[in-house]
Amino acid sequence: MQSEIIHRNDITGFRKKSEEFFPMAWYRKMLEDEPVHYHAGTDTWNVFRYEDVKRVLSDYELFSSKRDRTVTAVGTGTEEGSVPDRLNIHSSDPPEHRKSRSLLSAAFTPRSLKAWEPRIQQVVNDLIGEMGEEIDIVRDFTTPLPIIIMADLLGVPHKDKLLFKKWVDILFMPFHQENAKEVNKMKEKAAKEYFAYLHPFVVEKRANLADDIISDLIQAEFEGETFTDDEIVRMTMFLLGAGMETTSHLLANSFYSLLYDDPKLYGEVRSDPNLVSPFVEEMLRYRFHISKMDRMVKEDNEVLGVKLKKGDMVIAWMSAANVDKAVFEDPFTLNIHRENNNRHQTFGNGPHFCLGAPLARMEVNKAMRTFLETFSHIEPVSGFDLEASLQPSAAGQALSRLPMKVRR
Repeated sequence: MQSEIIHRNDITGFRKKSEEFFPMAWYRKMLEDEPVHYHAGTDTWNVFRYEDVKRVLSDYELFSSKRDRTVTAVGTGTEEGSVPDRLNIHSSDPPEHRKSRSLLSAAFTPRSLKAWEPRIQQVVNDLIGEMGEEIDIVRDFTTPLPIIIMADLLGVPHKDKLLFKKWVDILFMPFHQENAKEVNKMKEKAAKEYFAYLHPFVVEKRANLADDIISDLIQAEFEGETFTDDEIVRMTMFLLGAGMETTSHLLANSFYSLLYDDPKLYGEVRSDPNLVSPFVEEMLRYRFHISKMDRMVKEDNEVLGVKLKKGDMVIAWMSAANVDKAVFEDPFTLNIHRENNNRHQTFGNGPHFCLGAPLARMEVNKAMRTFLETFSHIEPVSGFDLEASLQPSAAGQALSRLPMKVRR
């Protein structure tokens, strides 16, 4: 059964896309005035403080991932467009969750990451090598990079990258009550097309294993259990989407920050390659804006300082926790030198910490390092309109374009 979707804007009430793109004023207000907030319109509890968010995400005895309401509008209710029940790590609690996660983690081992490193670097090199003096960094780099990488790591031709982009955009598309029926039809069609496309690759891989995620999933075994072809196809749909959305969003926002938050920062990071990693962590803390997860209250409790009832829905706003002054000094300021910027909760916390976090970090670090080594200078293109250059995505408002001038 498909979960009821709670729409984030019903809670935030943002009137402009740019407000959602950089919601710091709202986070500051909620952290200061109402850090545990009940929203009557959606019948949800919302938590913003660092420790409260961490508690909700890690304490599965009180806050369950098994719920019939969610803020995550991913996939569709059809068989092709939903995660197989025994692999639904997003809607299960330990100990069941451990088995599913152990099976999936076979595709994200340190050995795999080490083997993928040269392939990722080659994709970065190829895309940067094609750039001229004026580029759209979203079109030319931050969008195609994770698509090509994920297609390559899955073991399917990246020549079909535009198909992957189309399917992922639809399957991860947020929607509202007024367009829910139309969007669901689009999602069902995209899921069927994706399934029909990928299934033959999985069948073929069983006879010809290679160094890719599909082959790893075919060989994965935990307590005598393995994946069926059907399960692998459906699971890769969500791995592909998660891998593309997160990396693309983070990279695009990082370049926006270099152009508009602090133009001096590009030269500083370029002069010291050791600053690339802390820069990426600060971008995850400061510029990944609508990171959130929801949980269902398993039993009556008051651990958040309010009376929560069994069955209540709690939304943990990780991006708000990332600007909690109790943890981060001067949190609303961009500072790549802060000592604890890697304590952000952008990838979650507890049993459901993002499996793909090491891969995303590797991609973005390599992309930024190579870009910085290649181009001595970047600058914005005059007349850029932020509001007109945003589009809704699973990760909040995403940049649809970001023109810039570069100099080698």
